[in-house]
Amino acid sequence: MDELIRELEEQESRLVFDRFDNDDAWALGCLLVETAKERSLGITIDIRRDGQQLFHAARPGTAPDNDRWIERKIRVVERLHASSYLVGRRLAARGKQFDAGYGVDPAEYATHGGAFPIRVRNVGVVGVVTVSGLPQADDHALVVEVLGRFLAAVS
Repeated sequence: MDELIRELEEQESRLVFDRFDNDDAWALGCLLVETAKERSLGITIDIRRDGQQLFHAARPGTAPDNDRWIERKIRVVERLHASSYLVGRRLAARGKQFDAGYGVDPAEYATHGGAFPIRVRNVGVVGVVTVSGLPQADDHALVVEVLGRFLAAVS
C-alpha cells in the first residue's frame, strides 16, 4: 500500500500544467474521448476549472449514475486538492473512511479513483479532470496516462 501511495503522490507532483484555460480543457477532453473510442471504453468524462464545467462527454455504455459518481469524486479533489484515488488509498492504509468523522456525508463524496487535480505550477489546484465507468484503479490510470500524453505534447 505504501508503494502505491508513493506512486500516486509522484504522479501528482509530476503532472502539473504551466497554464490551463478553456482551450486546454477542450483539447484534453477530446484526447480522453479519442482514447476511449480507440479502446471501446464506456466512460463519462468531465473537466472543470474553478467550479465551471468546461468539458463533458458520455460514451456509449454509460448512464446518468456515472454523472453522480463524477460529482462525488470531484468534491473530494476540490476539498483536499489530491486525487480521489490517492485520498481513498491513504484512508484505506489507515483503516479509515471519508465519512461523518471527517465532517462529510459519504453520499456526497467518493474516494474512488478517477478524479485528478488540475494543478498549475506556482498557482496550485485550479480544476479537476474526472473519468467514471471503469474500475476505480482503471479510471485513475486512464486519466494519468492521458494527462501525461497531453502535457508531453504541450511542453
